[in-house]
Amino acid sequence: MKNAALTAPDLAAIAEPPKNCSLCQRLASYRTGNQRAFPDYFNGPAPSFGAGGAGLLIVGLAPGLHGANRTGRPFTGDYAGRLLYQTLVKYGFAQGTYDARADDGLSLGSAMITNAVRCAPPENKPTPAEIKTCRQFLSARIGALSELRAIVALGRIAHDSTLAALRVRAKDAPFAHGAEHTLPGGLFLFDSYHCSRYNTNTGRLTEPMFESVFAAAARRLGAVVS
Repeated sequence: MKNAALTAPDLAAIAEPPKNCSLCQRLASYRTGNQRAFPDYFNGPAPSFGAGGAGLLIVGLAPGLHGANRTGRPFTGDYAGRLLYQTLVKYGFAQGTYDARADDGLSLGSAMITNAVRCAPPENKPTPAEIKTCRQFLSARIGALSELRAIVALGRIAHDSTLAALRVRAKDAPFAHGAEHTLPGGLFLFDSYHCSRYNTNTGRLTEPMFESVFAAAARRLGAVVS
């Protein structure tokens, strides 16, 4: 599943887009407008956050305009982050206290968080072309994690892009909340609905439903529950 021509350090060097990435014209233009409107924001591709020796990778959709696009850390500054980070702490994947700031001291000892699309998209909706263009960074990020054993995909877009990055056919691992797939090479993929405010407010995703996905990942990885 990993690129045999490149080592993990090689892949790590290309796993994060530059802050002025211009591969997607629409997203770059949107970022330029946000730099004018919100000059104090990070306003760039949100870098992955976590441990280089992570056994678990969490893949989200894209930075929120007033979340990771503001703070520069995935899932930091919006509702989704509160639910995600409290769950990671509960199941032993994170340490510290989440305070919606990139400098809150929270750390990920055995996990990493990234996004399928690294730049904030208008209305939180990246286009299929943008998802495909940004997949090179997801592929490199996955390949750079030499200790990786499991991935949690938050939402169908993250799930589908992860499968494409791993060159796994969608029909061989269909998306469903709570699903667990064993992929070639022994990598495990766990699916969850995205922990967005919309999904939680409508009851599509409850806290116990979300926690059950990470409980399953923790059992598979032998993680210690806090």
